[in-house]
Amino acid sequence: MHELGIVFEVIDSVEKLAKENHVKEVLSLTMEIGEVSTVIPDYFRDCFNWAKEKHGLLKNCKLDIVVLQAETYCKDCKKTYSTTQYGKECPYCHHDNTYLLAGDELNIRDIKVSN
Repeated sequence: MHELGIVFEVIDSVEKLAKENHVKEVLSLTMEIGEVSTVIPDYFRDCFNWAKEKHGLLKNCKLDIVVLQAETYCKDCKKTYSTTQYGKECPYCHHDNTYLLAGDELNIRDIKVSN
């Protein structure tokens, strides 16, 4: 479960930003997690809820997770499709000359704070 290491990196980044901006408390954090990012949202949430207790600025922080759909583009027929539904092979032309457009991201979307 690599989510714990990722959670520590996210918390470190949020704490650094909070301290730089003289924030008293982080109230909420919204994360974007791509559905093919290898990060499992439920594991991330569990790890975050455990880890935030050890960090004063985030102790009462609410975590929101937005799952980003994976989308693939076919270079041959120039169409996009759901990666998780069809995989690498294009459902329209059945070629595999494709690449991932979205869905492997892991981003901090929003941080709400109290000053």
